[in-house]
Amino acid sequence: MTAALVPAFIALGACMAVLPLLNRDNVFARSLMTGMSFILMARYFYWRLTQSLPEVAMTADCLVGYPFMLVEAASLIGVATSLLFLSRTIDRSTGVKAMDPRPKEHLPLIDVFICTYNEERAILERTIIGATGMSYGNYRVWVLDDGRRPWLKDLAGELGCRYLTRADNRHAKAGNINNALQQVGKLEERPHFISILDADFVPRPDFLTRAMGVVTDDSIGVVQTPQHFINPDPIQTNLAAAEVWPDEQRFFFDILMPAKDAWGVAFCCGTSSVIRYAALTQIGGFPTDSVTEDYLLSLRLKERGFRTVYLNERLTLGLAPEGLKEYITQRGRWCLGLVQIVRGRSGPFSARSSLSVIDRLSLIDAFLAWAAVYGMKVLGLIVPWLFLLFGIRAVHADLFELLQYFLPFYVWNAFTMAWISRGRALAIMTDVSQYIAAPAILKAVATGLARPKGHKFKVTAKGGDRNRRFIEWPLLRIYGTALAITLAAIAYAFIIHLRGENIAYGGLALGWSLYNCVVLSIVCFVCIEQPRQRKAERFARDEPILIDDGNNVRLFRLADISITGARFTDHAPPPIGAQVGCQVYGRSIVATVVRRTYDGFAVRFDESVGARVQAVRAFYAGEYVHSFRGVRATPVGKALLMRMFG
Repeated sequence: MTAALVPAFIALGACMAVLPLLNRDNVFARSLMTGMSFILMARYFYWRLTQSLPEVAMTADCLVGYPFMLVEAASLIGVATSLLFLSRTIDRSTGVKAMDPRPKEHLPLIDVFICTYNEERAILERTIIGATGMSYGNYRVWVLDDGRRPWLKDLAGELGCRYLTRADNRHAKAGNINNALQQVGKLEERPHFISILDADFVPRPDFLTRAMGVVTDDSIGVVQTPQHFINPDPIQTNLAAAEVWPDEQRFFFDILMPAKDAWGVAFCCGTSSVIRYAALTQIGGFPTDSVTEDYLLSLRLKERGFRTVYLNERLTLGLAPEGLKEYITQRGRWCLGLVQIVRGRSGPFSARSSLSVIDRLSLIDAFLAWAAVYGMKVLGLIVPWLFLLFGIRAVHADLFELLQYFLPFYVWNAFTMAWISRGRALAIMTDVSQYIAAPAILKAVATGLARPKGHKFKVTAKGGDRNRRFIEWPLLRIYGTALAITLAAIAYAFIIHLRGENIAYGGLALGWSLYNCVVLSIVCFVCIEQPRQRKAERFARDEPILIDDGNNVRLFRLADISITGARFTDHAPPPIGAQVGCQVYGRSIVATVVRRTYDGFAVRFDESVGARVQAVRAFYAGEYVHSFRGVRATPVGKALLMRMFG
């Protein structure tokens, strides 16, 4: 046993000795760590191919073992391509001008498109207010309403932006944008750029100014910025881990996209982007042959010589999917769209495309991240069952051999990913998020490969009533059953029907199954949707705010704030019902004192149009969203234990 663990201990010691000395933004340092991960992975897979496969014969071991090895090989190829891209990174913030000094008439005109289908008024109102309050000097805001709602036309006029709709919903979001492109193309003053905002994404005042600061030459077709969320996603909420674990998209936007940009293969993610209008007209607008028209847009522009660059700054704030059903729908759509791209004329193996080798490799990397990795996750549940219940040995190795060859790679790669991502990549949490979406992902892969055309765009629902606890039964049935089978298989093999073979080789299946039990237990807890009591997220603060209560003006201590109200601490609060004026981020907001608290008072912001405009712009100008500079495993583990046993 000790001898089998020696390579892993060496890897662990080397990581602990080397990582504190390395700069995670340095190409050599990243290449050193990812390169060693690749070497240890190659060592493991060589052993896997030469020492652990069953004999070729018409046996159950062979019929299970070889397909499992092929899926594992595809998964490891996906890991290898990810390591390649993560060996570089780039930060474009240092080259962005703080403010364009040119007068308004010399600034490029930008048309901001707010794309909407069925979102509720409160969501759209704050997006429009944010969009019409940006500091960039030359832009127009358009609401693109695919829901054809008269009240939204009135709201757009009330808030000072333009409104467009169309007779049908052909090609969904891409068709909606293309219709708007045709309309603005008929105007006397055409835009130089367009900016896309989803209905729930509120831009900060400097969004356009910062994004345009990256446009240094005419080859830049798209500037993409990250998606940040003002609310926790379902995994954070249902595990009560929002304070210690970031939303699931942080690894993609904070780590992977800067790495892709460093290789020249960053891509458009739809919302929160700025796109060159002339480049769009060259390719005929947004492509409509994928439900992820944004990624495909970058590929079509790349074929015409236009680059996509990535500015990793928090410039817009949106809503993460608020429930598991919406979360799964969104991931399934992304996966289906990527598979459609892979099967299409701009795919990695297409002879019709002029994409470079690295662009094609990036597409392969994305495809394997969906198809192979999620497929491996499902087989990782089934293969141990087959041995424990039926004696089918897909892997002809014992636990000690696996510890000797696999564990060094696992340890090194886990430390490497945690170091590169500042803790945003923890194996157990990654597995949880992947299992949550796995049924929808594998269905999307199969559907997209078999029938790449003719799929409808499924909108991710936002808003609605979420103030009660409920159980996502379809998902819980799947993973509750998987957990029960895993526990039953362990009991059968090691208690009910103990055999010598189980003792000799069962350590591998047992260790594997016990880890699966932990992950499946967490997944089952995620399936219990926790209530969200507030329509507006509330953030704790500790800062002085100037308040005019009608008699005098003095400083109060802000305790927390939301888009609809705030709470202050003070020993002598104004009376309930009093009208006060609050100075928040340089904006005057009218509010009413609605209740006393044990240490102060709470106010509700006035609901008149002018007050709502001031409240929204002040709120989204603040730094209220929790920013994770780094994530540590211990608080995450404590949060999981508290959720499961607390």
